[in-house]
Amino acid sequence: MITLKQVEALHWIVQLGSFERAAAKLNTTQSAISKRIQELEAASGITMFDRSQRGARLTEMGEHLLSLGGQMLALRERMLDLKDARDMPARRLRLGVTELTALTWLPRLVAALREAYPMVALEPEVDMSRTLYERLQDDTIDLVVIPETFSDPKISSLRLGEIENAWMASPTLVRANRRLSLEELARYTILTQGSKSGSGLYVGKWLKSEGIVMPQLFSCDSLVALLGLTIAGIGVSYLPVQCFKPLVAERKLRIVRTRPALPRVPYAAMHRNDRPFAFTALVATLARSVCDFTRPFQG
Repeated sequence: MITLKQVEALHWIVQLGSFERAAAKLNTTQSAISKRIQELEAASGITMFDRSQRGARLTEMGEHLLSLGGQMLALRERMLDLKDARDMPARRLRLGVTELTALTWLPRLVAALREAYPMVALEPEVDMSRTLYERLQDDTIDLVVIPETFSDPKISSLRLGEIENAWMASPTLVRANRRLSLEELARYTILTQGSKSGSGLYVGKWLKSEGIVMPQLFSCDSLVALLGLTIAGIGVSYLPVQCFKPLVAERKLRIVRTRPALPRVPYAAMHRNDRPFAFTALVATLARSVCDFTRPFQG
Protein backbone atom coordinates (compact mmCIF):
# COMPACT_ATOMS: atom_id res chain seq x y z
CA MET A 1 0.00 0.00 0.00
CA ILE A 2 1.30 3.45 -0.92
CA THR A 3 1.34 5.87 2.03
CA LEU A 4 1.69 9.63 2.35
CA LYS A 5 4.93 9.14 4.32
CA GLN A 6 6.47 7.31 1.36
CA VAL A 7 5.33 9.99 -1.09
CA GLU A 8 6.54 12.71 1.26
CA ALA A 9 9.99 11.09 1.46
CA LEU A 10 10.22 10.95 -2.34
CA HIS A 11 9.13 14.59 -2.63
CA TRP A 12 11.80 15.91 -0.27
CA ILE A 13 14.58 13.73 -1.69
CA VAL A 14 13.93 15.29 -5.09
CA GLN A 15 13.48 18.81 -3.67
CA LEU A 16 16.64 18.75 -1.52
CA GLY A 17 18.79 16.49 -3.69
CA SER A 18 19.72 13.74 -1.25
CA PHE A 19 18.38 11.13 1.17
CA GLU A 20 20.38 12.73 3.99
CA ARG A 21 18.83 16.18 3.57
CA ALA A 22 15.34 14.67 3.23
CA ALA A 23 15.88 12.80 6.51
CA ALA A 24 16.89 16.02 8.26
CA LYS A 25 13.85 17.86 6.84
CA LEU A 26 11.48 15.13 8.05
CA ASN A 27 13.27 14.77 11.40
CA THR A 28 14.12 11.11 10.89
CA THR A 29 17.08 8.94 9.90
CA GLN A 30 18.53 8.30 6.47
CA SER A 31 17.84 4.58 6.87
CA ALA A 32 14.14 5.34 7.57
CA ILE A 33 13.97 7.41 4.37
CA SER A 34 15.63 4.60 2.40
CA LYS A 35 13.12 2.12 3.83
CA ARG A 36 10.17 4.32 2.78
CA ILE A 37 11.50 4.48 -0.79
CA GLN A 38 11.98 0.69 -0.87
CA GLU A 39 8.42 0.21 0.36
CA LEU A 40 7.14 2.69 -2.25
CA GLU A 41 8.96 0.81 -5.03
CA ALA A 42 7.59 -2.51 -3.79
CA ALA A 43 4.01 -1.21 -3.53
CA SER A 44 4.04 0.53 -6.93
CA GLY A 45 6.26 -1.84 -8.87
CA ILE A 46 8.24 1.18 -10.09
CA THR A 47 11.97 1.87 -9.70
CA MET A 48 12.12 5.43 -8.42
CA PHE A 49 15.76 6.38 -8.98
CA ASP A 50 18.25 5.72 -11.74
CA ARG A 51 20.96 4.10 -9.65
CA SER A 52 23.45 4.16 -12.54
CA GLN A 53 23.60 7.95 -12.10
CA ARG A 54 25.10 9.93 -9.24
CA GLY A 55 22.70 11.77 -6.97
CA ALA A 56 18.93 11.38 -6.54
CA ARG A 57 17.87 11.32 -10.22
CA LEU A 58 14.36 10.02 -10.90
CA THR A 59 13.47 7.51 -13.58
CA GLU A 60 10.80 8.51 -16.08
CA MET A 61 8.14 6.44 -14.26
CA GLY A 62 9.38 7.85 -10.97
CA GLU A 63 8.67 11.35 -12.31
CA HIS A 64 5.10 10.33 -13.16
CA LEU A 65 4.55 8.92 -9.70
CA LEU A 66 6.04 12.05 -8.08
CA SER A 67 3.62 14.22 -10.07
CA LEU A 68 0.65 12.24 -8.78
CA GLY A 69 2.14 12.17 -5.30
CA GLY A 70 2.40 15.96 -5.34
CA GLN A 71 -1.37 16.12 -5.82
CA MET A 72 -1.82 13.83 -2.80
CA LEU A 73 0.36 16.07 -0.65
CA ALA A 74 -1.48 19.19 -1.84
CA LEU A 75 -4.82 17.63 -0.93
CA ARG A 76 -3.50 16.78 2.52
CA GLU A 77 -2.51 20.42 3.03
CA ARG A 78 -5.97 21.59 1.94
CA MET A 79 -7.56 19.15 4.39
CA LEU A 80 -5.32 20.40 7.21
CA ASP A 81 -6.17 24.01 6.32
CA LEU A 82 -9.85 23.34 7.01
CA LYS A 83 -9.32 23.47 10.76
CA ASP A 84 -8.22 27.11 10.51
CA ALA A 85 -10.77 28.15 7.89
CA ARG A 86 -13.37 30.68 9.02
CA ASP A 87 -15.58 30.33 5.95
CA MET A 88 -17.03 27.37 4.10
CA PRO A 89 -14.37 26.32 1.56
CA ALA A 90 -15.07 26.50 -2.16
CA ARG A 91 -16.98 23.48 -3.35
CA ARG A 92 -19.23 22.30 -6.16
CA LEU A 93 -22.94 21.60 -5.85
CA ARG A 94 -24.57 19.66 -8.68
CA LEU A 95 -28.26 20.48 -8.23
CA GLY A 96 -31.07 18.90 -10.23
CA VAL A 97 -34.61 20.31 -10.32
CA THR A 98 -37.75 19.74 -12.34
CA GLU A 99 -39.28 22.30 -14.67
CA LEU A 100 -41.87 23.39 -12.09
CA THR A 101 -39.18 24.26 -9.53
CA ALA A 102 -37.22 26.15 -12.19
CA LEU A 103 -40.38 28.13 -13.07
CA THR A 104 -41.20 29.05 -9.47
CA TRP A 105 -38.77 29.17 -6.55
CA LEU A 106 -35.37 28.23 -8.04
CA PRO A 107 -34.29 31.92 -8.13
CA ARG A 108 -35.03 32.16 -4.38
CA LEU A 109 -33.00 29.01 -3.70
CA VAL A 110 -30.03 30.26 -5.73
CA ALA A 111 -30.08 33.59 -3.87
CA ALA A 112 -30.25 31.81 -0.49
CA LEU A 113 -27.37 29.50 -1.48
CA ARG A 114 -25.18 32.41 -2.53
CA GLU A 115 -25.87 34.20 0.73
CA ALA A 116 -25.27 31.17 2.95
CA TYR A 117 -22.38 29.66 0.96
CA PRO A 118 -20.75 32.39 -1.17
CA MET A 119 -17.91 30.06 -2.22
CA VAL A 120 -20.17 27.37 -3.68
CA ALA A 121 -19.93 26.68 -7.43
CA LEU A 122 -23.49 25.87 -8.42
CA GLU A 123 -24.11 23.54 -11.37
CA PRO A 124 -27.90 23.46 -11.89
CA GLU A 125 -29.68 21.03 -14.20
CA VAL A 126 -33.35 20.99 -15.21
CA ASP A 127 -34.72 17.62 -16.30
CA MET A 128 -37.44 15.03 -15.78
CA SER A 129 -37.80 13.45 -12.33
CA ARG A 130 -36.83 9.92 -13.35
CA THR A 131 -33.72 11.12 -15.20
CA LEU A 132 -32.62 13.21 -12.21
CA TYR A 133 -33.23 10.34 -9.79
CA GLU A 134 -31.22 7.92 -11.94
CA ARG A 135 -28.37 10.43 -12.05
CA LEU A 136 -28.54 10.71 -8.25
CA GLN A 137 -28.27 6.93 -8.01
CA ASP A 138 -25.30 7.00 -10.40
CA ASP A 139 -23.61 9.65 -8.23
CA THR A 140 -23.36 12.16 -11.10
CA ILE A 141 -25.51 14.70 -9.27
CA ASP A 142 -25.50 15.70 -5.59
CA LEU A 143 -29.05 16.82 -4.76
CA VAL A 144 -32.38 16.66 -6.59
CA VAL A 145 -35.74 18.33 -5.96
CA ILE A 146 -38.43 16.09 -7.42
CA PRO A 147 -41.83 14.59 -6.56
CA GLU A 148 -41.52 12.00 -3.81
CA THR A 149 -42.31 9.09 -6.12
CA PHE A 150 -39.13 7.00 -5.91
CA SER A 151 -37.41 5.27 -2.98
CA ASP A 152 -34.05 3.65 -2.36
CA PRO A 153 -32.37 2.77 0.98
CA LYS A 154 -29.27 4.66 -0.18
CA ILE A 155 -31.26 7.87 -0.78
CA SER A 156 -32.30 10.29 1.97
CA SER A 157 -35.48 12.27 1.33
CA LEU A 158 -36.57 15.49 3.04
CA ARG A 159 -40.20 16.52 2.40
CA LEU A 160 -40.36 20.13 1.16
CA GLY A 161 -44.05 20.63 0.52
CA GLU A 162 -47.04 19.48 -1.51
CA ILE A 163 -48.43 20.62 -4.84
CA GLU A 164 -52.18 21.13 -5.20
CA ASN A 165 -53.05 20.14 -8.76
CA ALA A 166 -56.37 20.53 -10.56
CA TRP A 167 -57.70 19.49 -13.91
CA MET A 168 -57.62 22.49 -16.24
CA ALA A 169 -58.83 23.17 -19.75
CA SER A 170 -59.61 25.97 -22.17
CA PRO A 171 -63.02 27.57 -21.39
CA THR A 172 -63.97 26.80 -24.99
CA LEU A 173 -63.34 23.07 -24.51
CA VAL A 174 -65.09 22.31 -21.21
CA ARG A 175 -68.18 24.44 -20.58
CA ALA A 176 -69.85 22.50 -17.78
CA ASN A 177 -69.96 24.35 -14.45
CA ARG A 178 -70.77 21.31 -12.36
CA ARG A 179 -68.35 18.77 -10.97
CA LEU A 180 -67.51 15.97 -13.39
CA SER A 181 -66.98 12.35 -12.53
CA LEU A 182 -63.70 10.83 -13.65
CA GLU A 183 -65.67 8.74 -16.13
CA GLU A 184 -67.04 11.94 -17.69
CA LEU A 185 -63.56 13.48 -17.73
CA ALA A 186 -62.27 10.42 -19.61
CA ARG A 187 -64.37 11.46 -22.64
CA TYR A 188 -61.89 14.27 -23.29
CA THR A 189 -58.33 14.00 -24.56
CA ILE A 190 -56.15 13.98 -21.46
CA LEU A 191 -52.83 15.80 -21.70
CA THR A 192 -50.30 14.25 -19.37
CA GLN A 193 -46.61 14.34 -18.59
CA GLY A 194 -44.69 11.23 -19.65
CA SER A 195 -43.35 8.25 -17.72
CA LYS A 196 -40.21 10.17 -16.74
CA SER A 197 -42.30 12.73 -14.84
CA GLY A 198 -42.68 12.22 -11.10
CA SER A 199 -46.04 14.01 -11.12
CA GLY A 200 -47.13 11.94 -14.12
CA LEU A 201 -46.28 8.72 -12.31
CA TYR A 202 -48.01 9.90 -9.13
CA VAL A 203 -51.25 10.86 -10.92
CA GLY A 204 -51.11 7.72 -13.08
CA LYS A 205 -50.95 5.49 -9.99
CA TRP A 206 -53.83 7.41 -8.43
CA LEU A 207 -56.03 7.01 -11.52
CA LYS A 208 -55.25 3.29 -11.54
CA SER A 209 -56.24 3.04 -7.86
CA GLU A 210 -59.56 4.70 -8.77
CA GLY A 211 -60.09 2.15 -11.54
CA ILE A 212 -60.08 4.83 -14.26
CA VAL A 213 -58.62 4.31 -17.73
CA MET A 214 -58.15 7.37 -19.91
CA PRO A 215 -58.58 6.12 -23.49
CA GLN A 216 -57.42 9.35 -25.15
CA LEU A 217 -54.01 10.21 -23.74
CA PHE A 218 -51.48 12.63 -25.19
CA SER A 219 -48.09 12.66 -23.46
CA CYS A 220 -45.65 15.58 -23.39
CA ASP A 221 -42.51 15.87 -21.27
CA SER A 222 -42.41 19.67 -21.15
CA LEU A 223 -44.63 21.39 -18.58
CA VAL A 224 -44.57 24.67 -20.54
CA ALA A 225 -45.55 22.89 -23.76
CA LEU A 226 -48.30 21.05 -21.87
CA LEU A 227 -49.61 24.39 -20.62
CA GLY A 228 -49.63 25.78 -24.16
CA LEU A 229 -51.50 22.75 -25.50
CA THR A 230 -54.09 23.08 -22.74
CA ILE A 231 -54.67 26.77 -23.42
CA ALA A 232 -55.01 25.93 -27.13
CA GLY A 233 -57.94 23.61 -26.32
CA ILE A 234 -56.23 20.36 -27.34
CA GLY A 235 -57.31 18.61 -24.17
CA VAL A 236 -57.62 18.59 -20.38
CA SER A 237 -54.51 18.49 -18.21
CA TYR A 238 -53.62 18.51 -14.53
CA LEU A 239 -51.68 21.63 -13.53
CA PRO A 240 -50.56 23.34 -10.28
CA VAL A 241 -53.47 25.45 -9.08
CA GLN A 242 -51.67 28.30 -7.30
CA CYS A 243 -48.94 28.78 -9.87
CA PHE A 244 -51.32 29.13 -12.80
CA LYS A 245 -54.14 31.03 -11.08
CA PRO A 246 -53.35 34.20 -13.10
CA LEU A 247 -54.16 32.29 -16.31
CA VAL A 248 -57.50 31.25 -14.79
CA ALA A 249 -58.18 34.89 -13.86
CA GLU A 250 -57.41 35.90 -17.46
CA ARG A 251 -59.87 33.22 -18.67
CA LYS A 252 -57.21 31.46 -20.67
CA LEU A 253 -57.80 28.41 -18.47
CA ARG A 254 -60.63 27.15 -16.36
CA ILE A 255 -60.50 24.71 -13.47
CA VAL A 256 -62.44 21.54 -14.18
CA ARG A 257 -63.68 20.32 -10.82
CA THR A 258 -64.02 16.58 -10.43
CA ARG A 259 -65.11 14.05 -7.88
CA PRO A 260 -62.88 12.84 -6.47
CA ALA A 261 -60.40 15.69 -6.73
CA LEU A 262 -56.77 15.12 -7.64
CA PRO A 263 -54.41 14.16 -4.80
CA ARG A 264 -51.66 16.51 -3.67
CA VAL A 265 -48.20 15.62 -4.98
CA PRO A 266 -45.41 15.69 -2.37
CA TYR A 267 -42.04 17.16 -3.35
CA ALA A 268 -38.77 16.30 -1.63
CA ALA A 269 -35.07 17.14 -1.66
CA MET A 270 -33.10 13.92 -2.09
CA HIS A 271 -29.42 13.06 -1.74
CA ARG A 272 -27.32 9.92 -1.28
CA ASN A 273 -26.70 8.84 2.31
CA ASP A 274 -23.79 6.50 1.50
CA ARG A 275 -21.53 9.43 0.57
CA PRO A 276 -20.31 12.38 2.69
CA PHE A 277 -23.58 14.29 2.92
CA ALA A 278 -23.33 16.93 5.65
CA PHE A 279 -23.29 19.77 3.11
CA THR A 280 -26.07 18.36 0.91
CA ALA A 281 -28.23 17.82 4.01
CA LEU A 282 -27.75 21.49 4.91
CA VAL A 283 -28.73 22.51 1.37
CA ALA A 284 -31.84 20.30 1.58
CA THR A 285 -32.87 22.07 4.80
CA LEU A 286 -32.24 25.43 3.14
CA ALA A 287 -34.41 24.35 0.19
CA ARG A 288 -37.26 23.52 2.58
CA SER A 289 -37.08 27.02 4.07
CA VAL A 290 -37.55 28.75 0.67
CA CYS A 291 -39.75 26.20 -1.14
CA ASP A 292 -42.85 27.89 -2.61
CA PHE A 293 -44.67 26.56 -5.67
CA THR A 294 -47.42 29.21 -5.62
CA ARG A 295 -45.88 31.94 -7.79
CA PRO A 296 -43.76 31.90 -10.96
CA PHE A 297 -40.24 33.36 -11.14
CA GLN A 298 -39.84 34.35 -7.52
CA GLY A 299 -37.01 36.72 -6.69
